[in-house]
Amino acid sequence: MSLLGPVEVRTLAEKLNIRPTKKLGQNFVIDGGTVRKIVRVAGVGPQDVVLEIGPGLGSLTLALLGEVARVVAVEIDPVLAGQLPLTVAEMAPEHADRLSVVGADALKIGPEDLPATPTALVANLPYNVSVPVLLHLLEVLPSLRRGLVMVQSEVADRLAAPPGSRTYGVPSVKAAWYADVRRAGPVGRNVFWPAPNVDSGLVSLIRRDPPETSVSREEVFAVIDAAFAQRRKTLRAALASWAGTAAAAEATLKAAGINPTERGEQLNVHDFARIAASR
Repeated sequence: MSLLGPVEVRTLAEKLNIRPTKKLGQNFVIDGGTVRKIVRVAGVGPQDVVLEIGPGLGSLTLALLGEVARVVAVEIDPVLAGQLPLTVAEMAPEHADRLSVVGADALKIGPEDLPATPTALVANLPYNVSVPVLLHLLEVLPSLRRGLVMVQSEVADRLAAPPGSRTYGVPSVKAAWYADVRRAGPVGRNVFWPAPNVDSGLVSLIRRDPPETSVSREEVFAVIDAAFAQRRKTLRAALASWAGTAAAAEATLKAAGINPTERGEQLNVHDFARIAASR
């Protein structure tokens, strides 16, 4: 099956009068080896319905279609959404019936907007909204059992960071609520057109059960947000507004078995769940 290379990508973009925009986080992959690697590392196969966000001109889509049962591609740009089925029909006609294109904002979709139930997320996420999109999809699509996403390298670091590390923060803890998250390799700048001025990285996600707790995800996430809003402060101080007073925060922390003088970056997602449940 043919894949899109530099010539094909530029020809398509010229035909559609497309100028990749920073607003939409558009950088099109022009290297066949990279998309083949993504599909291989993702571990998807004939049993999978893959959700792809921001397929762009179809570089990754074409690589996926030959390996999986179905690709549901969500594209916010109506010009790109309209072109993708035509590109697939031309370059991979034998797999054209495996593609569904949904013209929508990935931050607003739910299962009711998709023509099939996705089992895996494989995507070159738009870099300007990668974390909100990822967390939204993990929340509204529990059928997603695993994923492999390409994001900005520093975002990959933050998503996969363990407690206590310099890059550990809100994205790290919230992603850990849903999945085991790991870095899965770097991606060079020269595989994109236009070449971005940042490095990229792959992030692997394997769904797991959230912490057992008597409170809601929203309540736990409120604690996480409060703890990192002023990350240099102790938890006693950082959670004062959330708990009502610093004294109330200290009492809640002690009830949860957490030292009030620790900082948010030292806690894992289970610790935050205990704090929320101890309020």
